[in-house]
Amino acid sequence: MKKHSFYIWFLFIALSSLGIFLFIVPINTDSGIKVPIAMLANYLAGIVESYIQWFTLGVFIIAAVGSLIMKALPKQDNSHTLWDSLFRVNWFWTTMRVLAVIFATMYLFDFGPKQINSDDTAGILLDPADGLVTYMFVLFFFAGLLLPLLTDFGLLDFFGSMMGKVMRPLFKTPGRSSIDSLASFVGDGTIGVLLTSRQYEENNYTAREAATIATTFSVVSITFCLVVVETIRIEQYFLQFYGTVIVATIILAMIMPRIYPLNRKPDTFFNGKTPTGEREKVGEGYNVFSYGLKNALEKAEENKDLRKIFTSGSKNVLEMWFAITPIIMAFATIALVLAEFTSVFRILGMPFEPILSLLQIPEASEAAQTMIVGFADMLLPSVLGSGIESDMTRFFIATVSVTQLIYLSEVGGLILGTRLPLKLWDLFVIFLIRTLISIPLVAAAAHLIF
Repeated sequence: MKKHSFYIWFLFIALSSLGIFLFIVPINTDSGIKVPIAMLANYLAGIVESYIQWFTLGVFIIAAVGSLIMKALPKQDNSHTLWDSLFRVNWFWTTMRVLAVIFATMYLFDFGPKQINSDDTAGILLDPADGLVTYMFVLFFFAGLLLPLLTDFGLLDFFGSMMGKVMRPLFKTPGRSSIDSLASFVGDGTIGVLLTSRQYEENNYTAREAATIATTFSVVSITFCLVVVETIRIEQYFLQFYGTVIVATIILAMIMPRIYPLNRKPDTFFNGKTPTGEREKVGEGYNVFSYGLKNALEKAEENKDLRKIFTSGSKNVLEMWFAITPIIMAFATIALVLAEFTSVFRILGMPFEPILSLLQIPEASEAAQTMIVGFADMLLPSVLGSGIESDMTRFFIATVSVTQLIYLSEVGGLILGTRLPLKLWDLFVIFLIRTLISIPLVAAAAHLIF
């Protein structure tokens, strides 16, 4: 193995360890278990709370106006400027950015249909204290700048070699995806999506692998799971609830990549090239540990100029702010309006009633109404199910809502805002299949526990 300087070893060990600490290590705080990156985001959110709404609206306006201007300007051949990456999008995404401006303006200036400017729709996203989109701005600030600690100094390359023989046969994903899943489980599903998107754009994941990881491993954090059980009043069953979530999620992670629509995604990189069989093969004369170490140090050597990392991180932040947050705002508002003010999700949930009755879930009619509404927001099933008398049914609803994983107010909207190869229809089909598979698994666990 090539000898590397102390500086390269320092980059790999120190900066990768710092990345693990910031994104993965759980810390018990007064407000629950959090990872340091979330603690930093919460601290900054408190500082900027008084004007974060207006900053958000400003970003939405710049994103929409910039996209409209770019539509009027001819594209230069081989032009890949920062302005192109931020504002040159197709008409569909331009429309979504314009809708984000409209929805945010209606809420902040309190006019227009109450269905949009309600605290239960746009308010959930734009509240200055705990709104999802406003929080995303501060989270993306730290995530964009600090994500290179996980990706650019050898951590993924190190684990990629060692975990390949576990992740590939079980989940059809590369070994490096183990870090994505860990960051999601312990930290936050949004971090897992951002990490996956970055790896896909850098041609470390194929379209099929990236789609699988984003929709399979971007599990909600332990902290949010605590919010779910408190909302639906099953705090005393948290360990049973979370254990069931983990088991069901692992089973789903083994099934989903092998069936439609994930198995139909092209096995090609972002640049259109096809991976070779040598991608995860251990080099001659190496074992999995030494080969992983070799790859990690070579990656750290590539990124020894920290100024480039800062520049790259700053670009990440701008792309997250201008490209992703307006999409979340638009899709999540529409989804929440449908959930709160129409019967769409209730009607879609009706076919589940006979299934739940067959599985002997008490109050099956009420529980069935929560089965699809989670596609809009993961907390909605727990809110709707909190009045149900049966502990078993409330346990069932809460657990299914977390294993469904795809919801438009956060992870789903985030996926649609990235370059990941997933469309809205893909997400709904994946959500529906995950629901159908989760129901008997969770029902079996519920009968064992109750």
